[in-house]
Amino acid sequence: MKEDYYSILGVDRNASEEEIKRNYRKQALRFHPDRNPGDHEAEENFKKAAEAYEVLRDREKRAIYDRYGHEGLNGTGFRGFSGFDDIFSSFGDIFEDVFGFSARRTYSRTSPRSGADLRYDMTISFSEAVFGISTEIEIRRLESCDECDGSGAAPGTEPSFCLTCRGSGQVTRSSGFFSVSSTCPNCRGAGRVIDNPCRSCRGAGKNNVLKKVQVRIPPGVETGVRLRLRGEGEEGLYGGPRGDLYVFINVEPHEYFHREGNDILCDVPVPMVMAVLGGDVEVPTMEGVEKIKIPKGTQHGRLFRLKGKGVPHLRGSGRGDQVIRVAVEIPTDLSKKEEKLLKEFAKLREGRR
Repeated sequence: MKEDYYSILGVDRNASEEEIKRNYRKQALRFHPDRNPGDHEAEENFKKAAEAYEVLRDREKRAIYDRYGHEGLNGTGFRGFSGFDDIFSSFGDIFEDVFGFSARRTYSRTSPRSGADLRYDMTISFSEAVFGISTEIEIRRLESCDECDGSGAAPGTEPSFCLTCRGSGQVTRSSGFFSVSSTCPNCRGAGRVIDNPCRSCRGAGKNNVLKKVQVRIPPGVETGVRLRLRGEGEEGLYGGPRGDLYVFINVEPHEYFHREGNDILCDVPVPMVMAVLGGDVEVPTMEGVEKIKIPKGTQHGRLFRLKGKGVPHLRGSGRGDQVIRVAVEIPTDLSKKEEKLLKEFAKLREGRR
């Protein structure tokens, strides 16, 4: 169900035309796309406010809406707005009054625009995540056409001046005291026309090419970490800056190491006799093998800690620890002599904990 137009603009049903206009200006200022780049919720609120104002500023449409609601407007041919260009064309005078500039100038197709951001999903090993890695990846992105140097015109030719809009990318229609600007239908807002398009890029001025990019993965990353490489996205339009490249990290599981925060956990099997009598056991670490001492009477599941042998802190200095969990091995292939000795041992232990 569509939201009430009066509620959208924050006015009651007896509001004057000036009050409706004033509240619409507040909404337009608050949710304007220039002030909320990439905010889809703000975009939707901006469109809702424009639709509400289009109806309530018109006495005839307002009267129909007051009597029949949204359904009544269907008979007037009103269908809201298809996009921002439609809104700015209708309310260009208001935007110039509110923001100090016209919609045409702000949203001209020839205004500098940032290039598109790109995404790359990268899988690395557990060891590479711990110690970091510098590597090279290949991505596809739009680059200026080498043959036409990005002009889109065939070598030896130049884009011609658009006579329809006189190079502005916009055409203006006057109606009484109001002027309405819209995108030039001839050049589609570019302000120029390509009569002889480049054969390599077909007039686009850009080609989709394979590029190699150097990526440094810092020590301590984990699955889900996103790295931002500034300026490695696609080229901008009309002199705008390049977009960025986002590298999303996925870490492969290790055969016997497990990460918890910045600590590395592993299970180390210890023979039952060693757990009882004590001894030395070799344990694997990310940097080789180390020996640890197993005290007499070590229980299954006991934890030992090797300081500074874990994962480096991604933001900051130092490293976590390696935590070793003892897994006491119970023999399953006892000989008769071993069974006899264990039974004798059990009798000796009778009455003792």
